[in-house]
Amino acid sequence: MGKWIKPDLNTKFHIDFDWWEKEGRNLRVFLHSQLCSDCQAMYASHKGTEFIDWVDPDTAEVQQVDGLWHALRTHCSLLPTYIDEHTPLTTAIFRVFLANGNKPLSANELAAIIGKSRPETILRTIAGRRVYKGIKPVE
Repeated sequence: MGKWIKPDLNTKFHIDFDWWEKEGRNLRVFLHSQLCSDCQAMYASHKGTEFIDWVDPDTAEVQQVDGLWHALRTHCSLLPTYIDEHTPLTTAIFRVFLANGNKPLSANELAAIIGKSRPETILRTIAGRRVYKGIKPVE
């Protein structure tokens, strides 16, 4: 059994996809709910979008990627309403991880990106006993 270490402002966090499965929650349904209205209209459901072909603009390599995540990263996250003053903190944090490809970030880094909350507030929110949207420390 591992030793639990209390996260600090520099501890890296990410979306733990295993958490979604363990909790019996459907990540793809939640991803669909995070799409902008245009993308929600284009993707009427979370089904049938699991894999789409995407051409890497730098290498021209064709890769299969998740259609919903791709829409979030390449379209929705670029809109000014993706994260604004009305976005709840846990949703804003989750959306940052979606937009950056789930690259681990610390509370300090998240605060700089979100720009509306102090790092201490972010840390208290995501480092507690309750797990929000699968956001957990990187092990």
